Amino acid sequence: MSEIAESTQMLRTAARAADDKLGTDQVALDVSATLYITDAFLIISAENDRQISSIVDAVEQAVQTTHGRTPLRREGRGSGDWVLLDFGDIVVHVFSQEQREYYALERLWKDCPVIDLELPMPSGTDDSQ
Repeated sequence: MSEIAESTQMLRTAARAADDKLGTDQVALDVSATLYITDAFLIISAENDRQISSIVDAVEQAVQTTHGRTPLRREGRGSGDWVLLDFGDIVVHVFSQEQREYYALERLWKDCPVIDLELPMPSGTDDSQ
């Protein structure tokens, strides 16, 4: 499996774990052509600090169990409104909605391709109309 394909699989594992903990507005960006220290960012929103903590724990456990990887670095755990998990190939950002809007990573990295996370459609959406 290529390095990018492996990173994409790790992203999808992290995204599914966050989705299970009700993380919202997930976006994955391929930053490999621009930023040489990682392949991709996964950006997730959460409603409060307890949910952020729950998402972070679930992502760490899922990536460890599925890919045998633990974060090389973890930032912001005590702050409660933004936690960064650096797995080397991918970096996961879990934000409160306010911090996500303030830092606007999607705007900063708007020229980077979006990676399909292959998450199920949110309940309540109806594509048949």
